[in-house]
Amino acid sequence: MALDIEIHPDAVAALVEGRHGAPFDLLGPHAVDGGVAVRAFRPWAKELAVVLPDGAQHPMEKIHADGLFSVVVDGAVMEGFAYRLKQTDFEGVITEVDDPYRFGPLMSDVDLYLWGEGNLLYAYDAFGAHVVEHEGVRGVNFAVWAPNALRISIIGGFNRWDERGLPMRMRTGGVWELFVPGIGEGEVYRYDIRSHNQGWRFQKSDPFAFFSEVRPANASIVTDLSGYRWGDSAWMEARAQSDPLKKPMAIYEVHLGSWQRHDDGSWLTYTELADKLITYVKDMGYTHIELMPVTEYPYDGSWGYQVTGYFAATSRYGTPHQLMALIDAAHQAGIGVILDWVPAHFPKDGHGLNYFDGTHLYEHEHPLQREHPDWGTLIFNFGRNEVRNFLLASALFWLKEYHVDGLRVDAVSSIIYLDFSREQGQWIPNRYGGRENLDAISFLRQFNEVVHREAPGAITIAEESTAWPMVSRPIYIGGLGFTLKWNMGWMHDTLEYLKADPIYRRWKHDKITFSLFYAFSENFVLSLSHDEVVHLKGSMINKAPGDWWQKFATVRLLFGYMYTHPGKKLNFMGSEIGQWREWSEARQLDWHLLSWDTHQSLQNWCKRLNAFYCNEPSLWQHDFDFHGFNWIDANDNENSVFSYVRYADDKDDLLIVIASWTPVVRYDYRIGVPKPGTYREVLNSDAAEFGGGGVGNPEPLHSQEHRHHEWEHSLTLTVPPLAVIVLRPDREPEREPDTVEAPAVVAPPADPDVNSGIAG
Repeated sequence: MALDIEIHPDAVAALVEGRHGAPFDLLGPHAVDGGVAVRAFRPWAKELAVVLPDGAQHPMEKIHADGLFSVVVDGAVMEGFAYRLKQTDFEGVITEVDDPYRFGPLMSDVDLYLWGEGNLLYAYDAFGAHVVEHEGVRGVNFAVWAPNALRISIIGGFNRWDERGLPMRMRTGGVWELFVPGIGEGEVYRYDIRSHNQGWRFQKSDPFAFFSEVRPANASIVTDLSGYRWGDSAWMEARAQSDPLKKPMAIYEVHLGSWQRHDDGSWLTYTELADKLITYVKDMGYTHIELMPVTEYPYDGSWGYQVTGYFAATSRYGTPHQLMALIDAAHQAGIGVILDWVPAHFPKDGHGLNYFDGTHLYEHEHPLQREHPDWGTLIFNFGRNEVRNFLLASALFWLKEYHVDGLRVDAVSSIIYLDFSREQGQWIPNRYGGRENLDAISFLRQFNEVVHREAPGAITIAEESTAWPMVSRPIYIGGLGFTLKWNMGWMHDTLEYLKADPIYRRWKHDKITFSLFYAFSENFVLSLSHDEVVHLKGSMINKAPGDWWQKFATVRLLFGYMYTHPGKKLNFMGSEIGQWREWSEARQLDWHLLSWDTHQSLQNWCKRLNAFYCNEPSLWQHDFDFHGFNWIDANDNENSVFSYVRYADDKDDLLIVIASWTPVVRYDYRIGVPKPGTYREVLNSDAAEFGGGGVGNPEPLHSQEHRHHEWEHSLTLTVPPLAVIVLRPDREPEREPDTVEAPAVVAPPADPDVNSGIAG
């Protein structure tokens, strides 16, 4: 009888103690003189036998008391050698299983090479946990990157959470891989990591996991994403051919956990939101939804901006397929979906990326570049190829696997500046002595290049609050390559102007006019986001001064001004109903406010604005150049009135906008107009159906040959108080005036009592 080769006692000790980093050197089949030796380590097995395909059984000898077994199959050869293990556990239960250590690796050398150079763009197809058939056997292939690990084991219910039982194979570049036969979707697992660094050891969630336990639990769950059948092919094909810069974009920013809840305060599921939220957004006329992060995160109070699962849909609201169905429903309703994506930083939670393999692997190793001083989070090391690849793969994952239409990149300013929120001496200059994070800038350009190449028609939006040039300009001329940039300057100046008492606005006139000095320097989104209605900043309605009437009139004026100003639009949920309380992630919006006429009327105004905006090419065809905008009068600070023209591609398709920021009616107010003719009022925020006083211009206005401002013709009209009005010239043949009907109240799809006092 052939004998197994002698194994060094130190190797046996390392294996049974969970310290061995090369388990395939000991376990599985090995050629020996006269046959094949099979070794298996099963701490939970009392007896073990090798079962050959012909049914022959070869009992294994326990060569170590902790569960290391061995047997030599006489006359066998390695080529084509297959077997299973018949296991009798200490409870007497007999099972027959495949041995993970008889299978070869799955990841190709090409994948490993591309990962090392940072170009394995679809890395999520290789890393993580994938249900596959390998060498004719169904199971799950696990792969993780941890180059400084001494040993990594997979643990889960399938091996009784014993960190010794399933040590992984190390591949090139610090990639660890193991195919575990006989398990499948739904298995809960972690990686037990021992480091070369002083024996450091921790149990980590899978960075590439597609799904996780509901917080506060955080183990990863094996999930097969392939089964969902999409119904949005028409949308995706049209998106790939579209130019988003030449289309209307009215974005409704949503936090899924607090938009609406059940009566008992529990969250709506993705499935329920696919009905209620999409119906509401469609009825309101928004073109896009922007989801605050739905990537997995541990702490509700972070709103999703402290991510631990860059490939996992948060389990708070349901499964990955249910989130896919929500996005699918949006597309079939004609609504785009933008996802907040956070490559700037990640939290220190022990189960996450922090100190992943006992070293600063994902975060920067230098203490002056590692931690964000304001948020207490860790900053990615953008100079490391594999870290860049991880983030690029995450971006493509959401665009390709979830059909997301765009990524809004959070906190770009904190990415591109080495001295962001740091004092002198708290940061390290770049190699040229500057404060620019050159590695991060290179990453952002690569990110935008990859997204626009791999996902045609998808958009990227930068939340960037400084004067960094050319954020939304092409990479080939030195830009960062984003499609759009949030206009933080417009937001700050406008809200400062809005919060001033009307009597003082004449001295803040430049807060409105200044935005047009730089309005076309970037492709801007005008954003009134969640950040403006939290942390004692006050809700939008409470920012406005004055009595009840003035507050609502001012907010209607704000939205009207926003929708007629160049740039795409974003409004945070709740502002459209006049939410009085600041937003909190811990409760739903105050939908019961819609029982008040003033709140219904504000909601109707927002619905009317969306419909008007989407149907008027002059308001979006030239958002990013002066061909679409002309001041009529930017200098009437005494009356706090602004007037301007918006043009479509067809210069005869134009709108006149007049915005008055004082609670005074302006009679016989004269403005110049670019062409003679009859003008009709087609939008008025002071109309009675929107909660206003009904002051306006119900009759056609006829121009006079009276030079005013820069034109030969002008109009005299009535300007209502704290209001915006829009005029349209008649075209030949005469165009019928728009009829403005009071829209029906749009309540969120819900149970019958949703508007009658649900606790908020």
